[in-house]
Amino acid sequence: MGRYRFILWRPLQLVPVLLGVSLISFLLVHSIPGDPVRVLLGTRATASVIEATRAQYGLDQPLALQYLYFLKNLAAGEFGKSIIFKVGIPKLVVGRIVPTLFLLGYAILLSVVIAIGLAVLAALYRGRLPDQLVRVYSTAGLGLPAFWLGIVLIILFSIELGLFPVSGYGETPLEHLHHLFLPSLTIALALSPVLIRNLRASLLVEMEADYVKAARSRGIAEARIFRRHVFRNSLIPTITLLGVNIGWLIGGTVVVEQVFSVPGLGSLMVSSIFARDYLVVQVVTLAFALAVILTNFIVDIVTVALDPRIKL
Repeated sequence: MGRYRFILWRPLQLVPVLLGVSLISFLLVHSIPGDPVRVLLGTRATASVIEATRAQYGLDQPLALQYLYFLKNLAAGEFGKSIIFKVGIPKLVVGRIVPTLFLLGYAILLSVVIAIGLAVLAALYRGRLPDQLVRVYSTAGLGLPAFWLGIVLIILFSIELGLFPVSGYGETPLEHLHHLFLPSLTIALALSPVLIRNLRASLLVEMEADYVKAARSRGIAEARIFRRHVFRNSLIPTITLLGVNIGWLIGGTVVVEQVFSVPGLGSLMVSSIFARDYLVVQVVTLAFALAVILTNFIVDIVTVALDPRIKL
């Protein structure tokens, strides 16, 4: 149990990280040109109405005081109300978080399947045609922008072949799988090249390790050595790399949700930024930061569980 002692103190790091994220997001969103009250009321609103609305939402206070009020409300569980959507922010975020979580889980699953399949193929056929093709894909895939890849997939599979919807989320779980396949595949095709390169390299190193040679000399079947030893040990750095890339993955959903019109947190953040809906942007940013921290925490636990030699 000593190896898992970090589980007790690691959550304490959550507080300063979230405070830093909240401060940076607060300063950045308030530096965006424009006034959310004018966006809300339109160009014909009188000066008195604008000032009254600013006072209603606390936007007439100094920035430092607004930030302190924001922290105070967060500590009390009061997230405020969206200026543009006119509903409580918790209700707004909860309504949008499920599509984003579904998309993230779907994309991670596809990324892992693609990465494991192609990396194992490349390692087993090292130097031959399958390995060369996988290496070309993993190199070319690093330079493909997610928004461009999404548009290409829409043109090919939605418009030309009519196999998948252009946008939306669907109503039932099966419809979710159908509607979100192309968005998830877009993210997976952008993420998997990094995982493939890492896993392929780890597999090749493990396949030449001394303990593998010793197992072969004892007559143990190659498939059993690969499955029980080589593959498991090679997964550890790849899992760590996947955890590091979760931040990029979450950021990628913002762009992909816009391309495919998925009603998730990413599209909510973009629309809130354009509308200068400060509170919504800050809360969604904190939600993304919390997701990244918790994911890295889970990755640390899995890494320690896979390799008894690792201590955090």
